[in-house]
Amino acid sequence: MKHSLYYKFILGYLAFWLLSFAAISTLSARMMYRHQTEIYAEAMYDEANMIATSYSSVYLGKKQDMDTAYAQLQAVAEFVKAEVWIVNRQGTIVADSAGSARVKTEIEGFDPAGTGNKSYSTGDYYGQFPYDVLSVSAPITGNYNTYGYVLVHVPVSIIWETSNQSLNVIYISAAVIFALSLIILLVFTKTVYFPLKRITEGANEYAAGNLEHHIELNTRDEMGYLAATLNYMSGELDKMEVYQRNFIANVSHDFRSPLTSIKGYLEAIIDGTIPPEMYEKYLTRVIAETERLTKLTQGMLTLNSLDSKGYLSRTSFDINRVIKDTAATFEVTCNARDITFDLTFSEAILMVYADLGKIQQVLYNLIDNAIKFSHHGSTIYIQTYTRNEKIFVSVKDTGIGIPKDSVKKIWERFYKSDQSRGKDKKGTGLGLAIVKEIIQAHGENIDVISTEDVGSEFIFSLPRSAGA
Repeated sequence: MKHSLYYKFILGYLAFWLLSFAAISTLSARMMYRHQTEIYAEAMYDEANMIATSYSSVYLGKKQDMDTAYAQLQAVAEFVKAEVWIVNRQGTIVADSAGSARVKTEIEGFDPAGTGNKSYSTGDYYGQFPYDVLSVSAPITGNYNTYGYVLVHVPVSIIWETSNQSLNVIYISAAVIFALSLIILLVFTKTVYFPLKRITEGANEYAAGNLEHHIELNTRDEMGYLAATLNYMSGELDKMEVYQRNFIANVSHDFRSPLTSIKGYLEAIIDGTIPPEMYEKYLTRVIAETERLTKLTQGMLTLNSLDSKGYLSRTSFDINRVIKDTAATFEVTCNARDITFDLTFSEAILMVYADLGKIQQVLYNLIDNAIKFSHHGSTIYIQTYTRNEKIFVSVKDTGIGIPKDSVKKIWERFYKSDQSRGKDKKGTGLGLAIVKEIIQAHGENIDVISTEDVGSEFIFSLPRSAGA
């Protein structure tokens, strides 16, 4: 875009004014000429009628001094800057305000009705002038007869001169408007071009990988909003880049540990460090490590599928029954640690509209977490209740709780608090991330309330089935 937009705007701006000037010079000039012609024709016609009325007195039986009449012709001619003729019906010039040069001259083809609907005509008036004139005629009448005509002629050049003088005012006004309109160009430069230039530079920095670049643009218009959006985007991309680095580091760590263990055990078996009678013990550990890798891989595949749209298969089912069935799968684990479940349901049957398999996975992960961080002989409380058109599920333990600085991080992929690593090294750090992705995919929310050394409670909502 290098300067092209700005130059296009300037070229468009100049083209606009050039076309405007051309329009003023042509259309306005013609319109002004027509307007001035109408004004001149009207004034000349009034004068011609006045003279015609004066001459008509001769034919009404009154006497008139021709010297006085000639002086009147000269006065009118001087007043309107025109040449005045008196012509008889045959087209012979009887009197001329310019003297006797044309007196007794016969106008060939003289036709007083040749102007048609108009009261005037333009041209050389039957070849009598070497230049174009505006001609107006008025009949001289008496005793209900027409005896001649008064003709008034004004050079067209005078009309053009008057029109141009009027146009000069328009040209000066246009020039002033053009000068003032430069403010628009300055405003565009300041509010659009310079901000857009900064935004473009920022975009190039982001494209080059410099996500820490900040676009300095503090305006409250669309450009400022765009700059703020790009700054926010770059910040989020920078966070994502950090997240990706951490993600790769966590994946590498979580894969490396079991692979190192498997490799060590197998090498020890091969080189004889582990005696044959101990094979079963260490092969069992190898299987446990492979199961950990499998679980980690399945978790990553689950998260990958959750990132895709439209993966949910919703049906109506009883959430209470799903909770009972899921809790029953932990019977052996709970018996070994003397942990019991306390199930409390606000209604015997609570129908929800959701993906049954995914909600089972949510409950399994939450209950598994609760058991993992609960003390021996403790109780895990699971409760369902309704509020408006939502059904809420609560899974609460009385275990070690979550440190305050870790509460917001537990939803991150591969995140494990220090206590989690110390308590259970088999975790993948994906369980709660999967839980949140599933609940959000349903358009619902999940929250956690936790106090260190007191316990944690996870609460999520589900839409109630329409038929329930």
